[in-house]
Amino acid sequence: MTRRETVATHEYRYTVLFEPAEEGGYVVTCPALPGLVTEGDTLEEARAMAVDAIRGYLESFAKDGLSPPAEDPQPASHIIKETVAVAVG
Repeated sequence: MTRRETVATHEYRYTVLFEPAEEGGYVVTCPALPGLVTEGDTLEEARAMAVDAIRGYLESFAKDGLSPPAEDPQPASHIIKETVAVAVG
């Protein structure tokens, strides 16, 4: 007789930020998950690394019996990105 266990799968969605790295590739952060940082040589690799890092982050929460952090409902609303001109005389 074979015993089967049902494992519930949950899908979570988080906003991630891809910043070009000085040495090439991309550095990835997730505002809703403090301390989560990963990187990839290409955008495609950086995306895959982000998924893997978030999965590990969430698994550590589950292992500790904690609820996963909620995604910021308006993650970009508090981020301001501007270019400023600076003259040096």
